[in-house]
Amino acid sequence: MYYIVKSDKSFAQAVDDLDAAVRRHRFGVLHVHDLGATLRNKGQAFAGECKVFEVCSPRHAAGVLASDLRLNMALPCRISVYTEGGETRIGMIEPQRMLAMLSDDPALAAIAREVEDATRRMIDEAR
Repeated sequence: MYYIVKSDKSFAQAVDDLDAAVRRHRFGVLHVHDLGATLRNKGQAFAGECKVFEVCSPRHAAGVLASDLRLNMALPCRISVYTEGGETRIGMIEPQRMLAMLSDDPALAAIAREVEDATRRMIDEAR
């Protein structure tokens, strides 16, 4: 259900490298949420770092929405860079498994497979 890799890079370097990998694969970075900073700014204890990238391929998103407009709630894809136990990790929820829980449309399954292949490559390149 999850695809998570450990990185020997610093958190900041992994963030920069993921940003570059996303763009190399012609996905757009719609927003980066700094969850660690947000929680700390709201008075919540959070010792680690966590940035969530919202990424999107317009072509793939259009295909998902053409299959079932309700799936807009599953978009965009998210890839996280975070620290846990002193290690940097990069991960995502696997698009194929997530969308299979929401639809049995074979066209959607093909789109999810393409997106998952691309986002795995991004994560592996940023590793």
